[in-house]
Amino acid sequence: GFHLSGTVTEPATATEPEMTYKVAISFDRCKITSVTCGCGNKDIFYCAHVVALSLYRIRKPDQVKLRLPISETLFQMNRDQLQKFVQYLITAHHTEVLPTAQKLADEILSSNSEINQVHGAPDPTAGASIDDENCWHLDEEQVREQVKLFLSQGGYYGSGKQLNSMFAKVREMLRMRDSNGARMLTLITEQFMADPRLSLWRQQGTGITEKCRQLWDELGALWVCVVLNPHCKLEEKSCWLRQLRKWGEMDVCPLEDGNYGNELPNITNALTQSSGHSQDSLARPRRTVFTRAIEGCDLHWQDSHLQRIISSDFYVSPSYQREGESLLFNSQGQPLWLEHVPTACARVDALRSHGYPREALRLTVAIINTLRLQQQRQLEIYKHQKKELLQRGATTITNLEGWVGHPLNPIGCLFLTLTEACRLEEENCLEISDAGDSKPPVYQHVPVATSSQDSGESYLSLALEVALMGMGQQRVMPEGLYAQDKVCRNEEQIIARLQDLELDPVLVQTLRKQCILLLEGGPFSGLGEVIHRESVPMHTFAKYLFSALLPHDADLAYKLALRAMRLPVLETTAPSSDVTHPHHLVSVVPSRYPRWFTLGHLESQQCELASTMLTAAKGDMLRLRTVLEAIQKNIHSSSLIFKLAQDAFKIATPADSNSDTTLLNVALELGLQVMRMTLSTLNWRRREMVRWLVTCATEVGVRALVSILQSWYSLFTPTEATSIVAATVMSHNTILRLSLDYPQREELASCARTLALQCAMKDPQNCALSALTLCEKDHIAFETAYQIVIDAASTGMTYTQLFTIARYMEHRGYPLRAFKLASLAMTHLNLAYNQDTHPAINDVLWACALSHSLGKNELAAIIPLVVKSVHCATVLSDILRRCTMTAPGLAGIPGRRNSGKLMSTDKAPLRQLLDATISAYINTTHSRLTHISPRHYGEFIEFLSKARETFLLAQDGHIQFAQFIDNLKQIYKGKKKLMLLVRERFG
Repeated sequence: GFHLSGTVTEPATATEPEMTYKVAISFDRCKITSVTCGCGNKDIFYCAHVVALSLYRIRKPDQVKLRLPISETLFQMNRDQLQKFVQYLITAHHTEVLPTAQKLADEILSSNSEINQVHGAPDPTAGASIDDENCWHLDEEQVREQVKLFLSQGGYYGSGKQLNSMFAKVREMLRMRDSNGARMLTLITEQFMADPRLSLWRQQGTGITEKCRQLWDELGALWVCVVLNPHCKLEEKSCWLRQLRKWGEMDVCPLEDGNYGNELPNITNALTQSSGHSQDSLARPRRTVFTRAIEGCDLHWQDSHLQRIISSDFYVSPSYQREGESLLFNSQGQPLWLEHVPTACARVDALRSHGYPREALRLTVAIINTLRLQQQRQLEIYKHQKKELLQRGATTITNLEGWVGHPLNPIGCLFLTLTEACRLEEENCLEISDAGDSKPPVYQHVPVATSSQDSGESYLSLALEVALMGMGQQRVMPEGLYAQDKVCRNEEQIIARLQDLELDPVLVQTLRKQCILLLEGGPFSGLGEVIHRESVPMHTFAKYLFSALLPHDADLAYKLALRAMRLPVLETTAPSSDVTHPHHLVSVVPSRYPRWFTLGHLESQQCELASTMLTAAKGDMLRLRTVLEAIQKNIHSSSLIFKLAQDAFKIATPADSNSDTTLLNVALELGLQVMRMTLSTLNWRRREMVRWLVTCATEVGVRALVSILQSWYSLFTPTEATSIVAATVMSHNTILRLSLDYPQREELASCARTLALQCAMKDPQNCALSALTLCEKDHIAFETAYQIVIDAASTGMTYTQLFTIARYMEHRGYPLRAFKLASLAMTHLNLAYNQDTHPAINDVLWACALSHSLGKNELAAIIPLVVKSVHCATVLSDILRRCTMTAPGLAGIPGRRNSGKLMSTDKAPLRQLLDATISAYINTTHSRLTHISPRHYGEFIEFLSKARETFLLAQDGHIQFAQFIDNLKQIYKGKKKLMLLVRERFG
């Protein structure tokens, strides 16, 4: 009958012995309806042993003896044979069946038992009756377990891939018209709805993770497919509708636009919520991932026009059209299907998914003919309004719902339906390696089946046309991060598919025709002359079109790409009334584009488009000019323009051949624009940008360098101009790189010196030293720079800057100028008694050493300044010691006589220094004693010993020191332990 049983042997392996399993399979109308196997493996797919037995039966039907259902065999037995049969059966399995046999015997012998009320008896081998539901066996428990497991892994360990393959399995089941498809999808959905993360995400108000979001989208799309099954029964549909509504009403059910309503402040959420509701939530009903499927349950396939479209390639309008039929056909008599585009495409997806590829193709052709007609009509309307629209410079958008990034993926669906009909199935195309690097598909032209033989159209050219129409559709940027992200993702997916098409003459013709339509297009085209400021940008699409058109029609390629460079949302402020989003009238959020979450990505795509054009235009001055103007007009981010400048420079200077001057000049011009843009704003890459610009100008040549040196104030800060720009230009490397002759070198040097002096005037603190260095070789310029420093010294410069320049002067052989600057520096300095590790100490010691080496007069001039500025005893005593070690004036300034005698501390100028040092020691001692702790006592005694050395330099120093110690003992007698130590050391 309908029951197949057998034993399957699994051969021994290195680790496992040979195993034998008993397998039983029930089937009904070519479907396996139940399986059991001794291996006990649990999976949503059949175990290997069930598959082995089924294949054996399929491949060797004559080896499997076909017997009648067991009930038929029993019917042929007489009373004795039946008795014998039952007893033998019980004996063979007495341990398992004896209790059951006894129970059945009792029931049969009892006249009023339930078993005697029914005529006949069941037969597991007899198969089902004709009305019974027959479907493939599906282990429901296993499906639940697996989905639960994959969801719990949260998209890690390839679980996303596993779930996607389960979705693919559902699609495969639908295509085979296996009623388990919907059942399996129900089980998957139940587990998705039970995912504990949903309520967590909802409480936290965070969006669902990206990977998970895409899985939910696919789930929603699959349900649309299921409910649109053209041959499902009404009761099935109403059962699905109940389920979908139940899930959609649960508060954890994810929303269609990917957020739980409070993503980033929608403009109405930013208003004070006086009414308790934002008008947003009132205006829009809650749309969940299942809403589209719920709406799909209202659609049916009974429309006679629709039925005729999908059932024949040759359905055309009758020769005479009745009233109202003009909407059903175009002027060539081909049928149109005027449903809302995404809905119509959902029908195509459903036909494709349920195994009706021819029907799907026919409906696709009708939809494309409808889109063409709409495109033509909109073009005609636009031609009448063109003048007015161009004057206004704005447009209302005709399409509030974009097709790219739409939850039902209408364009992707039509494209796939058409390309699948053109796919060349290669030999062994199933052998795709595990790495997933499947070869790109190969397509051929398949003529469109219509009544008119010579239409010359192929499904492949239609695929290209509809993808271009959809991608070029002008549409408002949707709301919310997720929906916007999806637009970008969907666009990239469609372009990736388009890039698989080999563009032959037929496709190039389609491409050109559609591009011209998009350029001329009015409000329906995102590449039209006027667009809405919230229109989704076309950069990614235009980059594809540009590269595809360039070899065939360069003028059209550039025209299109240049048109697409705009990004109106950054260029204009919102108009006072925005038709498409009435709830955005009150602009409370200060930002000009409060809702564009993907703006960074869009700007980088704009930059990519520009870069592609620059690369292509290399060597063509006119084209480069127009591209450059488009960049300067449309790109508003300095870092992106800098990236473009770097790209252009790289392409213009290949390692293995000569530089391209046209593109180099463009790189330089972009670089100059970046300099101007970032001059007054803070940019962390500014130093890198400045260095790069000098490199670029060097590559362009000496005129470019002269030009940036002469107009430095509009490009650089004074510090950058002197320390980076001029310094690099004057470096040995630059001179070598440019191999300049003497007049050119002189011209550059002169420009650099002029720049240096201008910068020193403007910002002496930061530029004086660089200016002096740059002017070293020109006496007049050097003197001018020195004068600027002197003039600025009294007002704007710090002692550190002055000391640095003073040291530089000494190093250059100007000791007297160094002394002058050091003296000026001293007047700005103030060292307190406890600053004995101050960084300026080395400068002070150097200044005193310089003065001492110049002679008595200079030393006499600096000591009063030192005394005034330095109050730290140890520093003063150090200076004093150094001054008494050698005779002053050893520098040997020409025309000066030096006595060569050591200086005395009793006479000026050292007397003043000695007095100051002693009084600094006294003050410091008192300061230290006010808050001294016992662990510092030893250190303090050492300090007093140092003080004694200084005291002893004075004539009555020992008396002064003794008085000082007595004084301390008197004042601080409370500190007994410390005073004991003082007595021990100093008596």
